[in-house]
Amino acid sequence: MKSSLPFGVSQYTTWPLSWEQDLRLYTRSGIGHIEVCEGKLDPDDPHPQLRQLAASGLQVASVQPRFHSPFPNSLRAKPAAPAARMRLLRQTVRLFGKYFPGTTLVVNTGIAPGGDFAGAYRTAVAEFRLIAQVAADHGVRIGFEPLNPVYMNTDTFLCSLAQASGLIEEVDHPAFGLFLDLWHYWEDPTAPVWIRRQAGKIFGVHISDWRTPRAFGDRLLPGTGEMPVVTLLRNIRKVGYDGIYTLELFSDLRLPDSLWKDPRRTVRLGRNGFAKIWRRVCAEK
Repeated sequence: MKSSLPFGVSQYTTWPLSWEQDLRLYTRSGIGHIEVCEGKLDPDDPHPQLRQLAASGLQVASVQPRFHSPFPNSLRAKPAAPAARMRLLRQTVRLFGKYFPGTTLVVNTGIAPGGDFAGAYRTAVAEFRLIAQVAADHGVRIGFEPLNPVYMNTDTFLCSLAQASGLIEEVDHPAFGLFLDLWHYWEDPTAPVWIRRQAGKIFGVHISDWRTPRAFGDRLLPGTGEMPVVTLLRNIRKVGYDGIYTLELFSDLRLPDSLWKDPRRTVRLGRNGFAKIWRRVCAEK
């Protein structure tokens, strides 16, 4: 039976499993919402897998597109040209608009070519404005996720909520909003200011916990690290966000205690840990 807990799981959390294993694990664990990683879909014919997902009863809270930035990043270096990359993203928008209208596709910027941050920013604004309109035309939304500065040279050139807020306001489209990830911004003392400023345009939340990473992928289960997770979630809830909190755990199988080594245990502990945190969040007077 599905739970009313506002909790979902990203397929990045269970990356070693197949698509079919993910769906089986999530449904048997009582998970109600999934963040789809397009990288787990057959690139030549994703339709059977998407029909399988639609029949599973899982709700698609968000989508991680295979190409999710106008510039290259650590996951997808080619094609390099923004026009080609965004053409591929438009295909993903149309695909998920067909099967799961109402969902949010997560994006960031990629790396500024040659360190030209100003030029890359102008391009990003223009491309995101166009993709926001395509998303609106297909009944989905685009959520911009600013990343932690540890990814400045690998995945993004916008690394703060302040920068993300400025981008969202410059794009200025109702289908283009903010996707929050606690791991990326938790140490920012100005975060509550920017979260309030984007109230009504928060399209999703990723949850995990922090320790100083031993690899680019090295996150912790919520409630087991250094983050004040309860306070962070209260700040989000206070501005009226009533959506899903999605467990997104990157790890590295080379680590002796990698959370990817036992995905079933990770999902179970993640759900139970969030349930305890959520009770405390909701108990605030």
